[in-house]
Amino acid sequence: MYVPSHFAENRPEVLHDLIRRHPLGILVTHGAAGLDANHLPFELSAAAGSLGILSGHVARANPVWQELADGAEVMVIFRAADAYISPNWYPSKHEQHRQVPTWNYVVAHAHGRVRIVDNERFVRGIVGRLTKAHEASQPVPWTMADSPREFIDGLLQAIVGIEIEITRLEGKAKLSQNKEARDVQGAVDGLKAAGKDDVAEAVQRGPR
Repeated sequence: MYVPSHFAENRPEVLHDLIRRHPLGILVTHGAAGLDANHLPFELSAAAGSLGILSGHVARANPVWQELADGAEVMVIFRAADAYISPNWYPSKHEQHRQVPTWNYVVAHAHGRVRIVDNERFVRGIVGRLTKAHEASQPVPWTMADSPREFIDGLLQAIVGIEIEITRLEGKAKLSQNKEARDVQGAVDGLKAAGKDDVAEAVQRGPR
């Protein structure tokens, strides 16, 4: 990933926070069939290993788990807020006409080594923890105990666990840091008017 120094975000704690808040990652692999990308929710164990461990699962019918050898290098992309930025939002544009469209976004790339875990106990644990985490905001959280055990057992047999030891973390927070203060505020105002409050807040706050 191309990362100009003013957009670089390499603090592990900040990138870990991004992963927790946006856990649907894009697992990028390179197997016998070439490049592949799978969209998967991940659990992050930040204290494990040197930079953390990502855990998840894939469908047994998905060939990705058979095409990967233990220890193979993979990358997982996590993306936070993003939005188009119009040059018309910059006050300086109307004076000098030297601004162009761009896109603001915040991403984290987790590089690591994968391990395939075809183990019912591991799979049951990761499904249970992911469910607990993402059902927590529901008025009545769903649990695996809400379904017949034989039904859940059958579904667990249809998935395979994966674990990725993170070996390198890199991030990019492109939030108008290279613009003068009045243009940054113009971007914030334009984003709010466009209904992109999450990106507007990120630009106003700046890199965390």
